[in-house]
Amino acid sequence: MSEYPVHRRSLLAGGAGLVASVVTAGCVSTSATPPGQSEGSDGSGDGDSSGSTELLKSGGSSTVYPIANKAGSYWNSNPPADDEEYWGPQEYNIDTDQNLADYWAGLYGFESSDEGSSVPFTVSVGLSHSGTGLEKLRNNQLDIGNASAPVSAELPEASEEELDEFVNHVVGVDAQPIVVSSEIYEAGVTQLTAEQVRGIYRGEITNWSQIDRYSGPDREIQAIGRSVGSGTDTAFRANFLGDPEAEMPGVDIRKGQNQQVKTTVSKSNNAVAYMALAFVDDSVPAVALNVDGTVYERGENLSDPSYPLARDLHCYTYGGTSEMEAAFLRMIISDFGQQTFVEPVGYAKLTEERRQNQLEKLPETA
Repeated sequence: MSEYPVHRRSLLAGGAGLVASVVTAGCVSTSATPPGQSEGSDGSGDGDSSGSTELLKSGGSSTVYPIANKAGSYWNSNPPADDEEYWGPQEYNIDTDQNLADYWAGLYGFESSDEGSSVPFTVSVGLSHSGTGLEKLRNNQLDIGNASAPVSAELPEASEEELDEFVNHVVGVDAQPIVVSSEIYEAGVTQLTAEQVRGIYRGEITNWSQIDRYSGPDREIQAIGRSVGSGTDTAFRANFLGDPEAEMPGVDIRKGQNQQVKTTVSKSNNAVAYMALAFVDDSVPAVALNVDGTVYERGENLSDPSYPLARDLHCYTYGGTSEMEAAFLRMIISDFGQQTFVEPVGYAKLTEERRQNQLEKLPETA
């Protein structure tokens, strides 16, 4: 058996209507349904018409959210085995004719649903940030706390005894890029050095015209940061400034979620920001980053271990890992999950060795 103890929580749910309303403070619940799958009877898209009495609550990091949200959507839709677009287990050398959620839950003894539109238990995914998710996990308000920084960095005041209660499940790898407003990129600022970025966030560089190599516009720099307590902010300080609590006097504005950072940068003409890779597109161009002579570029080498802004993405459980939590996490960590929920949203899959190591942390299957 696994060295991690298994626990059970008493979870209450009142059917599909409750899934849409299970939102703790600071979280937004989601129950999206993949195209082509059935929606719940209330139209919320949770795919649970069975009135399942068990609910798995996941929440926290906006960086991990795209992975957990997509996984939860697939789970609640419970597509059949012959739906190769959304399940198709044979492609992953899984020998089953069960629906998706039925198969993964069945590995831990949960009974299969009688109908394709029902699920053994329902998954609800909330959106806030890492620190909030971990606090709610510790307070038994969540079953899985999503974080884009280690719990030791997010909860620096916690004792070793408290930290030992958190079980770390790594589900993917992110590489934070540095992004700028389109007008700044088009003006020629397509690459920054690590020292220039540090100078901006330390308040030492305040105008784009101060950036060497470029005849950048004479325009003040709007330095955007993530909210204190977000995993993205903690990881940036720890990995780039050398201390998860490093001061950043150059920050002009902070945003709570990656989505908000993206919106702010795209609507600005002078901004710079750090954000999760999954949220980068043409509206928020990523600049190349020169770190001690090595140039890191999006689509080229941001996943290299030497990239200073690469970080693991975590789904924490607390006080052990229950069979319900393990079923959902095993799906995400599996080869199927890595190819379906991690890589398509813009993150790097775990290596085979790391994937096996993470699977071994989970309780043994029935």
